[in-house]
Amino acid sequence: MIQHKLSIMRDKNTGTKDFKILLKEISMLMGYEVTRDLPLEDYQIETPICPMTARRISGRKLAIVPILRAGLGMVDGLVSLVPVSKVGHIGLYRNETTHKPVVYYCKLPDDIQNRLVILTDPMLATGGSACDALDMLKERGCNNIRLMCLVAAPEGIEAVQRRHPDVDIYVAAVDDHLNDDAYIVPGLGDAGDRIFGTQ
Repeated sequence: MIQHKLSIMRDKNTGTKDFKILLKEISMLMGYEVTRDLPLEDYQIETPICPMTARRISGRKLAIVPILRAGLGMVDGLVSLVPVSKVGHIGLYRNETTHKPVVYYCKLPDDIQNRLVILTDPMLATGGSACDALDMLKERGCNNIRLMCLVAAPEGIEAVQRRHPDVDIYVAAVDDHLNDDAYIVPGLGDAGDRIFGTQ
């Protein structure tokens, strides 16, 4: 289902409305994989038939931190899956000349260091933004972070793994390479522009 939906998102003729809906759906499907190993604990409930020992997630709570602005498109799908999640925001943009990330905003839950953090960004291209966002989270005491992206270039994966080997990376697709403008090939274009209908 993820590959099917991603193929529709890649199509240049897919409009903003459908692109956003598909990104939310893929994010929810990927959220299953990102959270599949969360620890469980037993607790007692009563079904309409009888008492039983049920299971629920134990331990750390979840925080979802999108890298603005494109990462916002992945938040709704994850929040649908885990409604009690707190959401922080990290604002980075890519300098069009240097292709380096520039930080302009950071607002995180007060107890972020006590949470499993899912950092979201649809595109993992050079890895610069992801690495800087991971640095910011670690500076604030986070030590349980997972990076969730839609499409990644091998260069971006390598950059994150080299700088943050302790962070697991979840992607729907690993594409071929980056072009001279540091866009993922074949990719799906600028995810932020396609989510928000801007150019």
